[in-house]
Amino acid sequence: MNRVFVCSCFGVTEEQVKGHAEAGACTPRQIASACKAGTDCGGCVRRIQALLGRGACPRRRLADQEEAVLVELPEAA
Repeated sequence: MNRVFVCSCFGVTEEQVKGHAEAGACTPRQIASACKAGTDCGGCVRRIQALLGRGACPRRRLADQEEAVLVELPEAA
């Protein structure tokens, strides 16, 4: 079995990051919450971002399909 480590601080592999993404983790912060990757030295955060990519998250794909909803905010007094 060939393991490619994304986060050497916590021993997190590419497959683990992809698994968390498939389970709904769409951002590096959500990946960090799931497995701690990116929370020590931070050297793997860019790699995690690259693995997540645009549209890799099912919830993100759904959000991209929806029309933007603009809410008008009251002006400050």
